[in-house]
Amino acid sequence: MYTLLIKQFFRSKTVLLSFTILMILGTLSISTGKQFLNQKHKAIEKTIEQQEKHLTTQVNLHKDDIGLLLYYLKFSFVKPLKPIAGIAIGQSDVNSHIQNVKILNLEGQKYDTDLVNPMRLQTGNLDFSFLIIFLFPLVIIALNFNILSEEEEKGTWKMVTIQGESPFRYLLTKLSIRFFFISIILAVLLLLAKIVLTIPFDKSFLQITLISYVYIIFWFIVSFFVIVLRKSSNANAIILLTTWLVLVVFLPVLVNNYITNKYSVEEAFTMTIKQRDEYHKRWDTDKKATMEKFYNHYPQYRKYKLQEKGFSWLWYYAMQQMGDDESSKERALMNEKINKREALAKTIAKFFPPIQAQLSMNSIANTSLLDQMNFLNETTNFHERLRLDFYPKIFDNIKVDSVNWKTYKPEYFKANDNTNILKSIIPILVLILILSIVSFLIGIKNFK
Repeated sequence: MYTLLIKQFFRSKTVLLSFTILMILGTLSISTGKQFLNQKHKAIEKTIEQQEKHLTTQVNLHKDDIGLLLYYLKFSFVKPLKPIAGIAIGQSDVNSHIQNVKILNLEGQKYDTDLVNPMRLQTGNLDFSFLIIFLFPLVIIALNFNILSEEEEKGTWKMVTIQGESPFRYLLTKLSIRFFFISIILAVLLLLAKIVLTIPFDKSFLQITLISYVYIIFWFIVSFFVIVLRKSSNANAIILLTTWLVLVVFLPVLVNNYITNKYSVEEAFTMTIKQRDEYHKRWDTDKKATMEKFYNHYPQYRKYKLQEKGFSWLWYYAMQQMGDDESSKERALMNEKINKREALAKTIAKFFPPIQAQLSMNSIANTSLLDQMNFLNETTNFHERLRLDFYPKIFDNIKVDSVNWKTYKPEYFKANDNTNILKSIIPILVLILILSIVSFLIGIKNFK
């Protein structure tokens, strides 16, 4: 019977069409991920090359004044992307992964983004995670909504009961066939993604694979729950499509709006304004007051005294420092609210598998908002290391040629792999277990 059910399964045009769509869109999503990774890798290669040229050019132009030289010099801090980011692009297509910073005030430099075609950003990227989260459930619904109701409506269901076959077991067999072939399609696409994107067979890839299979199992259980209610085909289709719309489309938008309103980040604007204002107004304020604040921040530089007349690089860089120092409170509040947003999103996601799966994939691929904030925070530390390195050189007015500029290469951000896959899948597994128990109880009752 199993062989006959498989033949019957593939006679349906819906099956062939669904599998074709998944393979075509899956290939396109993998191609999108490959293009995305290539674009980012080329940008990193150009950054390495450009920084070397930039240093050489500026050093040759400003050989006599190291303070003026460091006004122009930029140093690169890079967030390399793992190959698995091609599967879950997340927000990394709109956030900069390369920071080119001077030792001037930092906050105005951190949020410069890459130049990207705005039309492309508007349409978004068809990455592999989108295919799993949005399209696989639709295919599962299309294949399952009428596996029982169609036979009842055509009158063939009575033949199953007459032949002595357990109707409930027969239904589970039909469902298992669909799950088997959907699993094969997913495995083929994951294998193709691994080869094309050169993803190593590591923990991250296994985690993405696991969360993908748990997610499609959830949708099969949802379909099974609706099927055993023994409604008509039209009713099943409406119930399942409504469930998909609510879980995949409506609730993520609702949750995002709720979190955005609950933790509005107005500090992002006030921080930028204050940072610029605090810097510019230093031109008209007492230099000694500026220097005293600078010395309080860096007591080790109190030995450098401000010259009474003329322009002083000591005062100029102290003035630049004030822009960051005076806006530090707003920056801390903004970071705190963003962390609260992320924490609340993860809490809410436990009850909604599509949100949970998407957040988990982005976290595994290091393309989430939290990863970007960690990168920006580490950029602050990178910038501080540059300041501590160059301030003494500027204040001592050492010769430009005495510095080995070839040692200044782009530095790389190392992301922390803190994803707990068990915390990601356990909420979905609990929902699967509850739905399975309820479905079996209803099925046993309705198939007596």
